[in-house]
Amino acid sequence: MKISGSFFGLNFSSRGMSIQRKKMDLISQNIANADAVRTETGEAYKRKTLKVQADQNEFAQNLSVEGQTIRLNTTNKNHLPIVALPREVNISGDNAQVIVNELEDQKPGELVYMPDHPDADEKGYVQISNVNVINEMVDMIAATRSYEANLQALNSAKQMIKDSLEI
Repeated sequence: MKISGSFFGLNFSSRGMSIQRKKMDLISQNIANADAVRTETGEAYKRKTLKVQADQNEFAQNLSVEGQTIRLNTTNKNHLPIVALPREVNISGDNAQVIVNELEDQKPGELVYMPDHPDADEKGYVQISNVNVINEMVDMIAATRSYEANLQALNSAKQMIKDSLEI
């Protein structure tokens, strides 16, 4: 949902809620397929994760200078330590783009001895999914809390806008 005009602050919360919803969808898909031994490709189900990064806007691109460290001038070198900027500077603005990528975890699942299973190899082992349900539940709780925090920020911003209109 894109909110424009002078209410762009609501945009950040709605974008965060959308990302957390996508993350919860992937986690629920992982939990649902935790016991899947075979997918359409014939392999065990691979855990899916979400990678979220902000696309650098013009201001962030101007900050990153190849081979140079950008720092403040100081009168005493002990005042501020010289710290190099990170390679990726995420500065969000109204027109900043958020890149969301769905990735598959390439770690192999455990091998379980099931000689009667149709997918067993010549030694009788079947590779199961690499999904750990406990880790997925922890990720689900974290995503739920992040969603709730974004919802609270959205509601606070709406209330501030409403209160400013009553002035």
